Amino acid sequence: MIKLIKIDDDSRVPKYKQIVDSILYNISNGNLKINQKIPSINSFSEEFYISRDTVEKAYSILKERKIISSIRGKGYYITRTKLESKVNILFLFNKLSSYKMKTYSAFIDTLGANAHTDLHIYHCDETLFLNLLDKFEGAYDYYVITTHFKSEELKHQSYTDDVVKAIRKIPKEKLIIMDNIKIGMQDEIISIYQDFENDIYNALKEGLAKIAKYEKLILVYPEKAVYPYPRRILHGFKKFCIEHEINFEVLDQVYDDMILKKGDLFITIEESDLVNLVKQVRDKEYILGQDIGIISYNDTPLKELLGITVISTDFNVMGETAARMILNKEKGQVKVPFNFIDRNSI
Repeated sequence: MIKLIKIDDDSRVPKYKQIVDSILYNISNGNLKINQKIPSINSFSEEFYISRDTVEKAYSILKERKIISSIRGKGYYITRTKLESKVNILFLFNKLSSYKMKTYSAFIDTLGANAHTDLHIYHCDETLFLNLLDKFEGAYDYYVITTHFKSEELKHQSYTDDVVKAIRKIPKEKLIIMDNIKIGMQDEIISIYQDFENDIYNALKEGLAKIAKYEKLILVYPEKAVYPYPRRILHGFKKFCIEHEINFEVLDQVYDDMILKKGDLFITIEESDLVNLVKQVRDKEYILGQDIGIISYNDTPLKELLGITVISTDFNVMGETAARMILNKEKGQVKVPFNFIDRNSI
């Protein structure tokens, strides 16, 4: 096996990438068979005079792509030899949610059998995000990335200097930034994005006729959250209220035993606040959509089932657009539709 591997010391291609490519090449031409044992990390390192970390990184990439596997006490083995000429994609999400998964499902469905996609969640954690990018550097044909992070104060950050530095290592033609255009390099890359400030402003403006019948508009915006939200949502809300002379208030959460008054219209962002608010409206025997109004941020099947009015990005379009751009090798920036969807709760 060692004789099959080619490492070029003069090449500018990182050595871990040369290891990956060489093993894949030998699988594709039949030199390596399924269940065939490959050298240990130590053996590989000693034979080619390269660091263990370099070999370990290459093996880690191959394991993630399920090309090889390790058996404790025995070593590494080839586990997959069918290497169809698929596009390999790394998909980095900041969190799991029903609407994020709607985007991912639309992405996968649109790609069909033409691609293999690995999904990883970094939980708005900058360190985890940077580690994942470092681990998978050079391992994929495309990198689809959302950029939402939390500061030490649990507030939203679109990016940091380290994040931009890491992302710049990805070739522009392989990079798709999804969901967030505020990355500091928007003129150079493919992006499918939301415009958080203007999205909420324009959606509320679309529903102005119904909103205007309420006496007070209340946004429930979590100031600190495990998965913080862009403050541009807050800015767009305030801009709408001020320009249309609407009495408004911003709350951090829906409190237990909230003081509710007829004529209140709430906009909730988190699911827990929506559930708590609906329960209190029912417990106090107010009529939803008449006495008290509710608009929820980001649509889900459950909100549609319950008849909750929403302002929402079209997450299907987001996923479909990203996939189409990859399949058709398109370039550019696409603003995703954001809609006011009128139901029975206002």
